[in-house]
Parts: sequence; C-alpha cells; structure tokens
Amino acid sequence: MNKKRAAAVTLGTVLLMTLSSPAAHAALHRDDGDDPGTGLSIAETLGLFVVAPVVLFALIAWAVVLGERKR
Repeated sequence: MNKKRAAAVTLGTVLLMTLSSPAAHAALHRDDGDDPGTGLSIAETLGLFVVAPVVLFALIAWAVVLGERKR
C-alpha cells in the first residue's frame, strides 16, 4: 500500500510541477518579435534527436576502438 501511495504522490508532484512551469505556458503568450517558424516533421525530429546521437556515439566508439587496436 505504501508503494502505491508513494507512486501516486510522486506522479502528482511531477504533473503539478510540469504543468506549473513557465515553459508549459510559453505558447500561450507571444513576445514582441517572436517568430517561431515551422515545426519539424516526425522524420526530422527522429533524425535529429535519435539517429544523429546514435550515429555520433557509434563513430566515437569506433574511433576509440580503432585507436586502442593500434597500441
């Protein structure tokens, strides 16, 4: 019972803090000179935030392994 209670309190706290943060309301009020532009497509978002970091990680890991093999 204590685990369920702790989980509920934690979830409630996270939701309250997220919804009350200034970033959550940023889209509601535009500042002078604010020009957000167009959004990213799903493919662009996945490429930028998933594929690119994985590829960079693989390249760095490959370079480290290659450097260790030469020793």
